[in-house]
Amino acid sequence: MDTKELLKKVRKIEIKTRRLSDHIFSGEYHTSFKGRGMTFSEVRQYQYGDDIRAIDWNVTARYNEAHVKVFEEERELTMMLMVDISGSESFGSKNQFKKDIVTEIAATMAFSATQNNDKIGLILFSDQIELYIPPKKGRSHVLRIIRELIEFEPKSHKTDVAQALKFLSSTQKKKAIVFMISDFMAEDYEHTLKIASKKHDLTGIRVYDIREEKMPNIGMVSMLDAETGETQLIDTSSKTVRLNYEKYYHHKVNYFKETFRKSGSGIVNTRVDESYVTKLLGYFKSR
Repeated sequence: MDTKELLKKVRKIEIKTRRLSDHIFSGEYHTSFKGRGMTFSEVRQYQYGDDIRAIDWNVTARYNEAHVKVFEEERELTMMLMVDISGSESFGSKNQFKKDIVTEIAATMAFSATQNNDKIGLILFSDQIELYIPPKKGRSHVLRIIRELIEFEPKSHKTDVAQALKFLSSTQKKKAIVFMISDFMAEDYEHTLKIASKKHDLTGIRVYDIREEKMPNIGMVSMLDAETGETQLIDTSSKTVRLNYEKYYHHKVNYFKETFRKSGSGIVNTRVDESYVTKLLGYFKSR
């Protein structure tokens, strides 16, 4: 992709996702993810309805008039976006790839964090850490994140969620808001998720395509596994083959749901042809 085309794509995503974060998400995000606590802001005159426990007696005695301490939320937080860029993310139907939706969701979350003056960091992963961008503030930083989401080419096409979570735990020593975006066609990450969830406010956003759920009956087909690179001849007319595929698919999905629930982490499931806006807003409001 040449520079001109890339900038055009980045701008298009910025316009769409910034509008969403400005008008819809920033308030919900602020309400859902609280700061570290309350910090002293100022002293002002007592007003009817103020909590008498907030009265500053020293200032009150000095001015011979009741004054109260005002506290505000210590807001600054860190958001980490963990994005799966393995081979299966390139799957898509109905003119929409999973990768495109993942990029839009990540960009929307990043702009929502920027609206609240929070830092944003990025981890792109496959079965290894492909790219790490440390948390920073600002629009130009978010645009760099979007650029990487669009054009970064992974070295590997496999997935290892556990490896990504280990990296998160080793690099983020302070509590962060973490959104892990993937199709979660992986296993064996229960232990690392449990450790990461104790420290961070973690949410798994599963992005999937309806055509992945069932194998169509179209006879003998040569199929390429996007993650292993292996090509196999599959008899899709066999009912057993189709049932086994469905079992395999639902086993992975159930593992994701159960593992995230047990660890106390949040879950969002969104299909590429559904409105991820509705799904995310529903999730924020339920918190």
